[in-house]
Amino acid sequence: MSDIKLEFVGKQVKDMYGAYVGKVIGLVTDIDGSIESVGVDCGSTGLQKLSYEQLLVQGDYVIFIPKWRMDAQKLLRQKNLTLKRVKALENLVAENDLMKDDAEVLHLIYEKRLVDLESNEQDVVNTLNSRLRELGVQSTTIKTIIFDAKLQYRSNDIVEETYLQINTNSTELLDRIQLEKDEINSFLSRITQPYSEIVSNESEVMNISQSQADEDHVSEVGMESDIDDTENNEKQRPTVSGDAQDDETEGNWLNEVLTKDTA
Repeated sequence: MSDIKLEFVGKQVKDMYGAYVGKVIGLVTDIDGSIESVGVDCGSTGLQKLSYEQLLVQGDYVIFIPKWRMDAQKLLRQKNLTLKRVKALENLVAENDLMKDDAEVLHLIYEKRLVDLESNEQDVVNTLNSRLRELGVQSTTIKTIIFDAKLQYRSNDIVEETYLQINTNSTELLDRIQLEKDEINSFLSRITQPYSEIVSNESEVMNISQSQADEDHVSEVGMESDIDDTENNEKQRPTVSGDAQDDETEGNWLNEVLTKDTA
């Protein structure tokens, strides 16, 4: 059995917000041996196959990443990269007017790409709003349970210990739902941000980076390497509420998930 398979089999699965999903019992592989999906025992709901690309091994747990989050990340990454390319193309033409004819062809390609992304953007926004509505219904149901438990306690139908347990468990679930709602709203804010603002923000970052490079006398080859590393990192890390906070936020949430279970 490969090391990758050993990382999954037998581990508990949680979603990013701390909810228990089930236990990995096996893997479904393609004819070439690559993993297609992971079989998870979800108790009363039976066996579910979760997409391999939506799973991340984190210590003793496998973390399940919702598809809406992956789609939103992909859209933001593609849109930001395309806008940076358009801005860089415009700067090149401004510096060298002889490149204008060649640049126009590329500019049309990137503009068409932005139009296609706008169509995908609406689909993603609809999915995010739909998920927010689902979470809103869940929150209402949980609050009803809390209120009913309080009534039962006040009428001496249940003891205080039972009421406190219901309240604690329900509050924890509400907290997890709020985490997901906050992240969805953050994605919606970034996705619907006007293109002009995104280009402006990217330009500020590029200007700061260029000034620092000039001060440190970084060579042209070194600068190209740094840019490549930056783009690779952007493709790998999740996007939540700003590039500088992404890894820290992701780490905090995953650590919180693991800490709650082991406490």
